[in-house]
Amino acid sequence: MNNIFDRLAGESPDDDPQKSPAISSSQPAEPIGSSETVDAGTIRRELKIAVQELLRQGYIEESQRHDLFRSVRVQIDAINQTLAPLDLTLNVDSHRGVAFLRIAKPELDESSELDGWSHPLVRKQRLTLEQSLLVAILRQAFAMHEQEYGVGQSTSKLSIDELLPTFLTYFGDTGSDAKNENRLLQLLEQLKTHGIVSEVDAKQEVVIRPLIAHLANPESLSALLAVLNSAKATATNQGDD
Repeated sequence: MNNIFDRLAGESPDDDPQKSPAISSSQPAEPIGSSETVDAGTIRRELKIAVQELLRQGYIEESQRHDLFRSVRVQIDAINQTLAPLDLTLNVDSHRGVAFLRIAKPELDESSELDGWSHPLVRKQRLTLEQSLLVAILRQAFAMHEQEYGVGQSTSKLSIDELLPTFLTYFGDTGSDAKNENRLLQLLEQLKTHGIVSEVDAKQEVVIRPLIAHLANPESLSALLAVLNSAKATATNQGDD
């Protein structure tokens, strides 16, 4: 039984030998190892690898997987066709060099059936308030970098020494330089698992990865601001009491 990758590769649906064109004796049948067969097999394999990587990690970054990202760009329609039954869709940001999955709205007849719905294949990895604040700080630094150098023109990189003063403005100074830095490094390590930043390198520098442009979009930042305003109002009311 052919799987979905075989069907998407464009295999001929007409298997009736009586409908196949006659082969002239002067033109022998093409051997099994023909270039067309090899190309179809390569396309099918690349499609399978791309979909598996997207389901495993949720995104593909050009700087890390150049060949795979190129394959994703070429086969975006086939990938979306494969993902459609899973209520997932692929977005490709060619300028920043990142492809990532989004949850497509499920098509259900009754809107009430959507209440409390969550995608069964997507793990809920909610960011804490501290993580969200750091994402907002990193997003601002990423936006300033793009304004200066252009979208997708160079890597956005920050040193820990550059990031720490802004971090302490929002998180407060513990009075210990070592504790402040360790707190920042721990949060960066947590964000690394979400594909937002790279690992801190030997030079104490971290790369802000292009996925942040889509994870920390205006809608999510507005939601964060609403949470912060609510928390501030609650704290003010408690202080008045």
